[in-house]
Amino acid sequence: MDTLVTINDDEVEHALLKEVPLAFAKGNLLMPLSRKDGYLRAAVADDKGLLALRELAAHLGLKPSAVHTSSGVVIDAINRFYGQVGSAEEVMDNITGEDLTSVATEFEKPRDILELTEDAPIIRLLNAILQQAVKERASDIHIEPYEKELDIRMRVDGMLHRVLTPPKIIQDALISRIKIMSNLDIAEKRLPQDGRIRFLIGGRDVDIRVSIIPTSFGERAVLRLLDRRHGLIGMWEVGLDKDDVLRLDELLKRTSGIILVTGPTGSGKTTTLYAALNTIHTVEKNIITVEDPVEYQLKGVGQIHVNSKIGLTFASGLRSILRQDPDVIMVGEIRDLETAEIAIQASLTGHLVLSTLHTNDAPSAIVRLIDMGVEPFLVASSLIGALAQRLVRVICPDCKQAYEPSEVERTYFDASMLAQQPSPLQLYRGRGCEKCGGKGYLGRTGIYELLLVDETTRQLITEKPDAQKLKNVAVAKGMQTLRSDGFEKVLRGITTIEEVLRVTQKDIVEV
Repeated sequence: MDTLVTINDDEVEHALLKEVPLAFAKGNLLMPLSRKDGYLRAAVADDKGLLALRELAAHLGLKPSAVHTSSGVVIDAINRFYGQVGSAEEVMDNITGEDLTSVATEFEKPRDILELTEDAPIIRLLNAILQQAVKERASDIHIEPYEKELDIRMRVDGMLHRVLTPPKIIQDALISRIKIMSNLDIAEKRLPQDGRIRFLIGGRDVDIRVSIIPTSFGERAVLRLLDRRHGLIGMWEVGLDKDDVLRLDELLKRTSGIILVTGPTGSGKTTTLYAALNTIHTVEKNIITVEDPVEYQLKGVGQIHVNSKIGLTFASGLRSILRQDPDVIMVGEIRDLETAEIAIQASLTGHLVLSTLHTNDAPSAIVRLIDMGVEPFLVASSLIGALAQRLVRVICPDCKQAYEPSEVERTYFDASMLAQQPSPLQLYRGRGCEKCGGKGYLGRTGIYELLLVDETTRQLITEKPDAQKLKNVAVAKGMQTLRSDGFEKVLRGITTIEEVLRVTQKDIVEV
């Protein structure tokens, strides 16, 4: 009798999975493996699975061949391999000609969407889109209406690509289905709406932030995915170099002051904030956050979800937090003068405050606070550090190859960088393979610049300087810019010159 401790991809006949419903496989703890020489081979965990295998083999006109293993191995295999079956394009082909305007009612209870393949066409299509997004590690799904067509695109590793162009006729039904799942008003089509969906797919718990806005050709939806299974990561894992990790650790040991993380939307600011909280989270500290929305659950941390509809804003939430005797406060974003002033007062009265701002670089965070209306002396006395960041794609490890850079490419690196490299200089890029979908990149990491506010910088802040002057002083004191940190990662074979140039602007530093 065979016994398995794991099930590998080469053991599974994917075509067979389409003939065995997911609900049957899960209900009987049976993982179909292959058909060969008149036998149906499947992994089973108990007698119930063995009986189900005999029935399934008889139904398919085959003889049963059982592979005995644990229930955990079977469940893991079902979640992994059934998640690889089908795509949105295949579902679209299958439902062409059906009643595309039919929309099912709201779920009575949370269910794994892989179990809903037999429902109405629109449900099957949306489920397939969500399934494909999770499989491709997409961060966002864009459903975009135009005059004569509907575009569906996904953002993978920061780059958008088209996955489907379904007929215009399904537009209203698809948007309505999204509204039903996210508890929005399906009758309201003139105003923007924001909602949230939480679902299971292949055993993975996924949160989706939904934004729907009216456009000239109908409602446009953007769905932002957050895989709750990924959980928290540490400061060493986000891409910070060891020197910046040590500097940031020193800032996080302070009992008061403000630390800001800056960058555009989708640059990983929230992940960095959570990594920082994870570093200082102990039973001796009272940590409270106010966020929009709460993206990760932190055990032992009080987390407030902003709800502007009932008057719970960042400012009002922050004001209430101060009555909860916190040691550390995390504010999801400083959006206005009121929130900024409360955060600064909190930092001046013995609290460590972490927050984010939308600025291009670290020095611009200071200028932004002053532009909001915060007095320069208050910024100088409360801000202890600003960390700017971007996300760059990582070269796929499966198709990574070395090459000798051209003279033009060498000009991006200063002499001190090149002096530490072997000769001849070698850089890396991805050829493109099946694992990375031919892109040459797989996953992302961060590039950073950390501005430490010392006495010289504080004195400069009170003079209302521009961002360039602040940057010049910081670089003279040893701050590594976003672009220079990116090029360091190019030399280490992590990313490419093209990626760093794509996400950064040219550093103009006059020292």
